[in-house]
Amino acid sequence: MSKITALKGFLTVFLVSLWLVHLAEAQDTKPISWKDIPSWKSISQASVQFSKEGKWMAYGMVPVEGDGEIIIQKVSDPESKKTFPIGSSANPTISFSDNGRWVAYKEYPKEKDRKSASKNGGKNLKEKLILVDLENDFKKTEYDNISSFSFNGKASTHLAINLSKEGSNGDAKGSDLLIVNLSNLKSHNIGNVFEYAFNKGGEHLAYTIDAANKNGNGLHLYHVNSGNISILETEKATYRSINWTEKGDAFALLKMVEDKAFKQDQGKLIGVKNLNKPEIIVYDPKKDSTNFPKNFTISPNRKPMWSEDLSKLFYGIHPLVAEKKEDKKEEKSEEKSEVSESDKLGKIMADTTIKSISDLQSAIAKLDSGKTKTSSGKNEANKPDMTIWHWKDSRLQSRQQVLENQDKNYSFWAVYQVANKKHLALQDSSMKELQLLPKQKFALGSDIQTYELDINLDGQSYYDYYIVDLNTGEKKELFKKFYQPNYNSRPRASEDGTKILYAEDGHFFVYEIVSGKKINLTNKLPTTFVNVEDDRNVEKPMNAPLGWSADSKYVLLRDNWDIWQIPISNPENAINLTKNGKTDKIRYQSRFALDPDEKGIDLSKNLYVRMYGENTKKSGIGIINAGKSALNPGITKLVWEDANINRLSKAEQADVFFFTKEKFSTPTEYFTTNAKLENPKQITSNAPDASKYAWSPGVKLVDYISDKGDSLQAALFLPAGYEEGKSYPTIVYYYEKLSQTLHNYSTPGFSGTGWNPGVYTSNGYAVLIPDIVYTLDDPGMSAVWCVLPAVKEALKTGVIDEGNMGLHGHSWGGYQTSFLITQTDMFKAAAAGAPLTNMVSMYDLIYWNTGGGNMAIFEASQGRFKGGPWENWDSYLRNSPVYHVKNVQTPLLMLHNDKDGAVDFTQGIEYYNALRRLKKPVIMMQYKGENHGLSKLENRKDYSVRMMEFFDHHLKGNDAPKWISEGIDRLQLETHLEKRAF
Repeated sequence: MSKITALKGFLTVFLVSLWLVHLAEAQDTKPISWKDIPSWKSISQASVQFSKEGKWMAYGMVPVEGDGEIIIQKVSDPESKKTFPIGSSANPTISFSDNGRWVAYKEYPKEKDRKSASKNGGKNLKEKLILVDLENDFKKTEYDNISSFSFNGKASTHLAINLSKEGSNGDAKGSDLLIVNLSNLKSHNIGNVFEYAFNKGGEHLAYTIDAANKNGNGLHLYHVNSGNISILETEKATYRSINWTEKGDAFALLKMVEDKAFKQDQGKLIGVKNLNKPEIIVYDPKKDSTNFPKNFTISPNRKPMWSEDLSKLFYGIHPLVAEKKEDKKEEKSEEKSEVSESDKLGKIMADTTIKSISDLQSAIAKLDSGKTKTSSGKNEANKPDMTIWHWKDSRLQSRQQVLENQDKNYSFWAVYQVANKKHLALQDSSMKELQLLPKQKFALGSDIQTYELDINLDGQSYYDYYIVDLNTGEKKELFKKFYQPNYNSRPRASEDGTKILYAEDGHFFVYEIVSGKKINLTNKLPTTFVNVEDDRNVEKPMNAPLGWSADSKYVLLRDNWDIWQIPISNPENAINLTKNGKTDKIRYQSRFALDPDEKGIDLSKNLYVRMYGENTKKSGIGIINAGKSALNPGITKLVWEDANINRLSKAEQADVFFFTKEKFSTPTEYFTTNAKLENPKQITSNAPDASKYAWSPGVKLVDYISDKGDSLQAALFLPAGYEEGKSYPTIVYYYEKLSQTLHNYSTPGFSGTGWNPGVYTSNGYAVLIPDIVYTLDDPGMSAVWCVLPAVKEALKTGVIDEGNMGLHGHSWGGYQTSFLITQTDMFKAAAAGAPLTNMVSMYDLIYWNTGGGNMAIFEASQGRFKGGPWENWDSYLRNSPVYHVKNVQTPLLMLHNDKDGAVDFTQGIEYYNALRRLKKPVIMMQYKGENHGLSKLENRKDYSVRMMEFFDHHLKGNDAPKWISEGIDRLQLETHLEKRAF
């Protein structure tokens, strides 16, 4: 035998062995169960941090329930990772110093300690701060019982740590602040610190003192390099709301002084600049009888701020409310009243005609009659607890209740001009909103009060807009009754603050503030910027603009496919930067903003754009090269895959780039690369336990035509262990258009709706998610016209077991589920979460989470009806599940909670009782005190398990648990729940 033949034989045996090992490993995997999920660990996306020089990465790896850890690693070497325990937190706090040498993170109480504390009345648990030296073998320094922390910006020389307040210290609001010198880790302790903030450069730390009885309260400035402290202000007052300028060359704050004549403190404004020799500007409205209204004060509810040129200070003002006090005469009258009560008691005791309790009650009533006021005139009767609902209320009383605190704390913008020491009010109750524009020369004001009632009734939004001169306070009308079909039409300012971009009647315009000139940007372009796919009942809704250029000479707009660069001076010379979007059915959706400090879009730099293939579901990142757009428009694909590509970011101080990639069964992973996104390298290992379990082997796209002729798609997710030619029980899930989720990864967990597609496919279900588009006046029928054709087309793949199909949706999807089962018998089981079931009664109910009425939602938003029920009875009745309830043959599991603030609980009760009256198979789960979805972990666990048990019984033939087959009596419920808890 030759050496080559022997080598071939060895390689064959070796490869077969590898295959057998892989097969054995595959056979060892199992479906993930709900009891496996509490310990499931994955990357907390909100915690992911990169150091600014691009060398380090840190993130939390946390379980659904239990204790997690922080992982710190070099970007260039994922194997360098170090793991540190952090206790129990879903979104741990992590921060790098700007120079990348240090990382600090919070360590939280452990899960067992949290549970123990909860059982013992909520014992105060403490958090630690862990400081890690990345240049000294991950050396740790711990600080106990901390509240917050901050590195000193660019300098990266110090760390400030605010400790938690311990024990009783009178009315003091402050606590200890440690200033840690990172060169030697020596600490400087400053007591009674209430607020603190470094400037951006890190050379200065402003902080306020709040001590017992306000003794020693004041404003201090810590000079970081020298360690010197300047006491800038001190008084028996509360100093708060420190706000540095972006450059870090000045800051503003408030001084609130108690005034016993009013319910609120009297506010004073402080501005500090020239930090090396601090110049302090103080404005006290009480001393300004000429310009400042006597019945107002500076509000603590809006942070003050400097203008960019340090010529003005902006702040909020609000009305004062007098403190009610009883005068001495009233005190005397109350004393007399007490004597008279004694006299009354004597009279009753001396009355020999009283022989029974009823006689006594009559005698007391006679003595009390007519005595409801004291001699001071104050009404002593008990007040009713009630609300007056009036048809002229612009906002429902329920909405007013939701916004009560916001309304109480509302403040109006004002400005203090430093040079002439003058206060100007910039708005009042006739203009409730005000936005300061860049460079602080002008402001954009708006008001809806004239139209608010109608907006809340029919959902069609109108605004009055104004331009306010910040030097004079002069208000000039910009638009009267300006129609906003959606948020994208609203006016937005250029980066130099002199121009406004807005949309009207299907076109984008620019308004030049100084000249008053209006320029139509889009009327001569061969495309439309109207979102023609928005099927809600609004007129000409626009696609979202990408924004202004940094030099304020261009705007970047999106039509339904491409990105256009439009010069303000010559709009007809607009350039289609991406060119091929419409022809290739690629949507250029958004621009990645890589500089957190950018002011507008810098067209001298390359633009990175997210790409999405409408028909292929591919996604990726493209680049529009800087400076070539006019001569050579077009985009270069850098990443383009059958995956979900997203979250492009860049290290602030280096050309190190990061992005994420995920697929339906592949967890979200981070990759690092260069500016051209070449040869990306995976740097994370998400979901470390994933290999133990069985996952969907892939996805399919199903193209279909709706009954109304729309070309749509459905995402079909294959079950774990899928074999070609074999059909599987299937859950059909929907909301509106969702086929774009084909490559979205769903972390195993307990959602607020019980639904997790990855868990279902792991357990042998196929999942079909079809698109739904809508015809006005037929939201329910639109689901029929879209979902049923999708299912019929998907059946042709052979994946779906036609005899074992289930439906599930929540909220709007729950509505469509409850409606579909009145129109078809093709599904064997259905689960509807928080469904709308009676469109007539639902129209007039309240969306309790906001306090607003549902009518605006029905007429101009998701409901998609034209007018109210009395104008459109046939449409409302035709699309209401409860009016077709006699047709239902499908067993239904409902989730509807008694405190649902979106879809009123009565909607669930109506449908449940109607089905029950007809003896249809229905079970309704109600979790006490829960809102539109489940928030408590124990409830999320419970419903997730029950919903799968329901489908397992009906679609897989598993034995029905007692709660499905018979129900649970009230007296047995406690024992039932105890047995199922995990």
